[in-house]
Amino acid sequence: MGFSFDLTGRTALVTGASSGLGERFGRILAASGAKVALAARRADRLEALAQRIGPSAAAVQMDVAREADVIAGYDAAEAAFGTVVDTVIANAGIDGAGLATEMPEDEIEHTLNVNLKGAILTAREGARRMMAAGVGADGRKGGRIVLIASITAFEASPGLVAYSASKAGVVQAAKSLAREWARKGICINTISPGYIRTAINDAWFDTDPGKAQVARWPRKRLMGQEGLDAMLLFLCSDAAEFVTGADFVLDDGQTL
Repeated sequence: MGFSFDLTGRTALVTGASSGLGERFGRILAASGAKVALAARRADRLEALAQRIGPSAAAVQMDVAREADVIAGYDAAEAAFGTVVDTVIANAGIDGAGLATEMPEDEIEHTLNVNLKGAILTAREGARRMMAAGVGADGRKGGRIVLIASITAFEASPGLVAYSASKAGVVQAAKSLAREWARKGICINTISPGYIRTAINDAWFDTDPGKAQVARWPRKRLMGQEGLDAMLLFLCSDAAEFVTGADFVLDDGQTL
């Protein structure tokens, strides 16, 4: 029996959609048939992206670290498309780089608030609405939630203590939420990407230490953003009905 990753009929919300991976996720989901609410703080960039994608996309201003913003963002997405969001990609994040002995307290707190608290707030608000709307009940298409973690959740990462701690928390939060919602028709999983050149890390990989880091990996290369496409589409599709509480490491062998 064949499987399709066609997302026609699904309504998705992607956080951190104004640039980098989030922008790509929004375009990939829309190209696969989903209606997509593009959520982030930078409204101007979201509007420009929504116009490029077309009528299947809507811009939604949202700061994931503030619950009131998250609720308002979901309200705006539902108003734009006239239906509940049944597919959530919690991608918003910041790098939180800095040596542990030198990183200011407010930066540690901000990193944890955006990366971990923001992912939990985004996932639970989506789940609350899916449950209230009966998504996944009576044979309907089940809900899908994907949290974006990182290989730093498992690898010792000097200079990224707050970031790696937040991403380890994301993986464990997803497993615990998957158990809470196992009978609610919602599948929740995480993708842990390896290092991919994005706006967050672009400057680093142009430095000599960054180039040396790449040279240590088995394949001696950076991943392209397209390396996450297939897994993202699978986890958002009906084909992932029996997948929940799982983490998928996509790193081109960087952790080998």
